[in-house]
Amino acid sequence: MNVVSGKRKRAIARASFKKGTGKIKVNNKPLEQYAPEMYVLKMKEPLLLVPEVAKKVDINVTVRGGGINGQAEAVRLVISKALVEFSQSKEVEETLLDYDRALLVADVRRKEKRKPNTAGKARAKVQKSYR
Repeated sequence: MNVVSGKRKRAIARASFKKGTGKIKVNNKPLEQYAPEMYVLKMKEPLLLVPEVAKKVDINVTVRGGGINGQAEAVRLVISKALVEFSQSKEVEETLLDYDRALLVADVRRKEKRKPNTAGKARAKVQKSYR
């Protein structure tokens, strides 16, 4: 059993995969039951791009932290990485990269930290009064 991981914002996903029949579980639930349909479709993208590999591997994903969108994108990244590592084929990797680079390369952008003595968000300033 091999393990890969992927991150998006505050969400961290870890996947273990082995030879199987194409079952994908996220937090011990079948993929279809995990989240609203838009996010399920996002997580299924790598499976639809390389169905011949997806049918031969069972992937079990654990995802923690972040919001629902960050978790969905972390799961999408880790499923793609698992498919590439399982197939050990350059063609699968190139197919995923040609479709969307974010399938195999993590998006490293994070929320900017709030500065001291400011109002609310990272770049918000306290309003000046000239009178």
